[in-house]
Amino acid sequence: MRQLRPLRRPLLAAVAALALVAPAAAAQAEGAPRAVAAAAVDPALDQTGPQPVRVVVQEVPGTGSGPEEAVERLGGLVTRPLPIVDGFAATLPAGAVRDLASTPGVRVVSADRQVQVQAVPTAAPAATAPVHLREIGSDKLQKAGTTGRGVTVAVLDTGIADVADLAGRIVPVRDELGRTASCQNLSGEPGCADSYGHGTFIAGLVAGNGSASGGRYVGSAPEARVLSVKVAGRSGAADVSTVLAGIQWVVSFREQYGIRVLNLSLGTDSKQSYKQDPLNYAVQRAWHEGIAVVVSAANLGPAAGTISKPGDDPWVITVGAVDDLKTATTSDDRLPDFSSRGPTQDGITKPDVTAPGAHLPSLRSPGSTIDTAFPAGTEGAYRRGSGTSMAAGVVSGAVAQLLQAKPKLTPNQVKATLRATARKVASNDANAVGTGIIDVAAAAAKAPTGTANTGLARSSGLGDLDASRGTVDVRLDDPLSTVLTGRQTAQLALWNAAEYTGLPWTPTTWAASPHALLGWNAASWSGHDWGGHDWGGSSWYGQAEQGTNYGRPTAGSAWYGAWD
Repeated sequence: MRQLRPLRRPLLAAVAALALVAPAAAAQAEGAPRAVAAAAVDPALDQTGPQPVRVVVQEVPGTGSGPEEAVERLGGLVTRPLPIVDGFAATLPAGAVRDLASTPGVRVVSADRQVQVQAVPTAAPAATAPVHLREIGSDKLQKAGTTGRGVTVAVLDTGIADVADLAGRIVPVRDELGRTASCQNLSGEPGCADSYGHGTFIAGLVAGNGSASGGRYVGSAPEARVLSVKVAGRSGAADVSTVLAGIQWVVSFREQYGIRVLNLSLGTDSKQSYKQDPLNYAVQRAWHEGIAVVVSAANLGPAAGTISKPGDDPWVITVGAVDDLKTATTSDDRLPDFSSRGPTQDGITKPDVTAPGAHLPSLRSPGSTIDTAFPAGTEGAYRRGSGTSMAAGVVSGAVAQLLQAKPKLTPNQVKATLRATARKVASNDANAVGTGIIDVAAAAAKAPTGTANTGLARSSGLGDLDASRGTVDVRLDDPLSTVLTGRQTAQLALWNAAEYTGLPWTPTTWAASPHALLGWNAASWSGHDWGGHDWGGSSWYGQAEQGTNYGRPTAGSAWYGAWD
């Protein structure tokens, strides 16, 4: 994607602070709090020896990453964040429990008594049929034959699993040597499988056809094609440089694969102005090449000014979430606390529109990180999740429907039409819901009038790469845990903004770029910093005042959402 100067041939993977990145709001307090004495320890953990035990660790509020690092030093593994108790779950040798309890910042160590199912159920349990497609008018278009047929949606994410609901509609990608694969893989992880589980879920919301549910659980555009651009592996983290490469690839090959829509259910907490930021430049370049770019707002609400990058970009379609309460009417819809609010750091009102994003059913990726972390939440081939990621997937599918109905629409016309036909919902605050919840049936019936984004300035793309990452970096899986910072990219090359912005984005320039020449599998990154428990916005998963629990977070929840 961008032309980079190689520092050394190794390269790599895509993982890091960006995409999925969690904006790490609860910043680490100055100095880790000291444990007053040893932390309280559950008597059930009074064991010795190397046998592993499962524990829940509660921390003193404001503690940094010291307890998690202690688990790793003691030969254990942090398995998931638990912000609801200011802590995390882990496994570690039984004989190391007391050592962990003496770590500064640890308040309580208790046995993890959570019961987990032993096998995936063979039949879906009873569940209320989803109504989100009726709320946005997608079902009306589907009944009339407008199903996204002929439209390709690129999903830049963690990969897409080969599942029945997407059979025959995952676009095969051919490389420079004529080999084909089911994705463009920039993740550094071999293969196109979705080992994290988020990309498959989003693809199902875009284009699932309900094959595994008798047509019960379908996406907005059940006959659209999806093209997987895999930028992250099992940890779910991806560096900004990798996402930039992915967007460049989409633009370069848009004509070859017929890409009309790009879904970005990811972001960073960067506060760099869109007028210089390279990530903003990339999404704008896709937009001006005829690709409608749909971006999730982030899950960092309810505070103002929590829209993340590139959802802060004034050109793209930024999507917030509403809770449809499993009714087809919008009159009772709620605005979840988690949905990020504007304005952006540049004073721009965001999001642009909203869509249902609470407890939505979509496709599992069997054996993935999410799937194994929350086995009780599966419903046959499906599971449920909440977040603006999910709302963006719903809108991307709706845009595919709209483009099937009106194939000559430009991205600016798509955005203008969706905003003009959106209905009021949940709030009168434009920085919470934009112009309202989309009505794609009304959008398809409306004659194009006017255009969005008139008079907007464009990004130069010459801003700082490291500033685009925000506060969270990824680390190399090496003995030194090398942090990816500065101008260094995930391929261990040097970022050259002038080359990235100055050359045409075509298959020819892609083939000559470091992204193609250096490869992606010589190094491996982990989302060490962003996989912790200090999420900004974690509290919103349980919206107590409304009696609503939006699920259980895992690494990347500030972007990926939570899981039932």
